[in-house]
Amino acid sequence: MAGALLHNGNPAGNYYDKYNSSNPIARWLMNGFFTSVCALAKQTGEHIAHEVGCGEGHLSAILHAQGFNIRGSDVSPEIIDVARTQTTQAGLAIEFKTAGVEDLRAPEDAAALVVCCEVLEHLEDPQSALRRLTELASPYLILSVPREPLWRFLNVCRGRYLTSAGNTPGHIQHWSKAEFVKLIERYVEVIDIATPLPWTVVLCKTRR
Repeated sequence: MAGALLHNGNPAGNYYDKYNSSNPIARWLMNGFFTSVCALAKQTGEHIAHEVGCGEGHLSAILHAQGFNIRGSDVSPEIIDVARTQTTQAGLAIEFKTAGVEDLRAPEDAAALVVCCEVLEHLEDPQSALRRLTELASPYLILSVPREPLWRFLNVCRGRYLTSAGNTPGHIQHWSKAEFVKLIERYVEVIDIATPLPWTVVLCKTRR
């Protein structure tokens, strides 16, 4: 399913279905990612969360299982349909809405904790998205992006996307850990950083 859905000509959701992969290495990597996000989320002491760019709802479901009252949004109506179907079948009461980052507004879309994982690398203007996310985060924000060039190197090692030097389709921004932290420090206070292979995951707090 992953990679089959498009929104405005771009891949919607996960191009490679890493969440449901049976590959033991992929599962180990994803467990590290989920563990890191949940640990950072618990540091906040908050329980109300909004996942922006929720995709198929996998991370929302995991945070729900960790005790978070979470809702999700995504720009793709097709992906939101998948998220609603999957969480409903799992018996989870999670609210989802179709909305891109720029469509969201405070206070209705604000939350004590805003989570935005695997989104910014897809955007033409990540700075604009960061400004909107800081308006929504009251006051905590968790961000994650692929850690480059490690991400592309690992894709090449597994023989994927060789004609684009390992770049996953839809990824148009590329940051090392240091580059990403430097970018977001313009907008937020960085509280903690996790580096599950091969991601950078950052817990932030708005300055207002």
